[in-house]
Amino acid sequence: MQSAVQSACFRQLPGCAQTCTRWYATSNRRSVLRQDVSRLPVHRFPVAKPNDTRVYVWGLAATGALGMQTSLKKQAQIFTDFVQHPSRLSFAEGRHTVADVAAGYGFTVYVVEKSDGPEVWGTGINTDGQLGVQKAPGPHKKPLELTIYPAPIDLSSAKTEQRNRVVQVSAGRAHVLALTEDGSVLAWGNNAYGQCGRKIVTEEDYFRNPVVNTIRLEEPVQAIECGQDHSLMLTKAGRVYSCGWSDDGQAGQGRYGLIDTPGPAEGDMKGERVVKVSSSCDTILAINDKGDLFGWGNSEYGQLGDVAQDNPQINIPRYLPFAKECGKIVDIAAAGSYCLALNEHGDVFSWGYGILGFGPEVQHRPTPTRIPPALFGRNEFSPNAKVISIACGITHSAAINDQHDLYMWGHNRYACLGLGHKNDQFFPLKVALNARVHKVTCGVDHTITLCKAFV
Repeated sequence: MQSAVQSACFRQLPGCAQTCTRWYATSNRRSVLRQDVSRLPVHRFPVAKPNDTRVYVWGLAATGALGMQTSLKKQAQIFTDFVQHPSRLSFAEGRHTVADVAAGYGFTVYVVEKSDGPEVWGTGINTDGQLGVQKAPGPHKKPLELTIYPAPIDLSSAKTEQRNRVVQVSAGRAHVLALTEDGSVLAWGNNAYGQCGRKIVTEEDYFRNPVVNTIRLEEPVQAIECGQDHSLMLTKAGRVYSCGWSDDGQAGQGRYGLIDTPGPAEGDMKGERVVKVSSSCDTILAINDKGDLFGWGNSEYGQLGDVAQDNPQINIPRYLPFAKECGKIVDIAAAGSYCLALNEHGDVFSWGYGILGFGPEVQHRPTPTRIPPALFGRNEFSPNAKVISIACGITHSAAINDQHDLYMWGHNRYACLGLGHKNDQFFPLKVALNARVHKVTCGVDHTITLCKAFV
């Protein structure tokens, strides 16, 4: 028997009888489903917790530095050269909780929390033993010069009095520093310039016989920083120690050449309490607890201002008076040919030569110049937004604001800016990330972020 709705419809549009009947039957089934929905099983999905960590990666994939694939065959099928958008790293989910991360030149190292203590893992280029001994599966077990997925780095050869509990890592061109809980520093990888803080051995085979050196200073270390081929260690007393390649004065010890014994970098910083030091190539910046800026190393592009007017290679730390216009500086980042500074009000300043964040027409600034705060999210809807940390690689830069949004700009080698393309970006642009960014580390051509989930 037809319903009243069907009868009325058939009288008006007889040709639609078949269509209307199908509609009625479908509608009737939907009604039954709505009535019986309480009987359906409930699927529960995991809910993000405030302490859940995530790692997003992008940029050059061919080196394995992104650590996204467990199979070379899969990597060849999925990746040609690079990853354009931030991609969530499966390694950092579930069993592996990442506590710290550092991007080197074509490789990445992680501090991974384990039930019996932290471990250091790594992925990417391993030609100089920067990832320790990594062997291929199978009967031959040949050592690997490149890995495509994070693997643990054996630090058992380090001479320490107690178990190495690593809390921080830093990566250079081909060497790694790791800070332990007791304030010691572990160093491994290429030591051709003394950057691992031990005697240089001619024709040493870093790849097949990696050595983990333990560096102990007069006082405990609280932070570490790898330059290109040099190392910097900041003690809890606020002093900077260094070693490695110093042809441009990078070590800051008053001399040039190779320095394989860690020593203090003093100069104008003597007696000051340094709170941070930064270097990604051969220029070094440091700030004290009063927010004053110091610098040494290469100043061929005006990174160190007038103090390097007569000599562009400064081998002792010098006070940089041109930074007084920035106010109290709380964070710094030294790239290959330019520098960044962040003041206590959340304003970012840049100077030197390169893509500085002011658009395509501005390639050089002799003194620190403020990048418009609106480019980092400060507007009428968020009038108090401010940047809380900055970072850079050799030619690209990053900033995190107090909403934990990430902004990037600079040369976009292999899509290392994570903006979905390979075009250079001449002013800061927000990166699309489905997480709260807490740390960003920039390699030469890839970028890694340590994030917390939205809750």
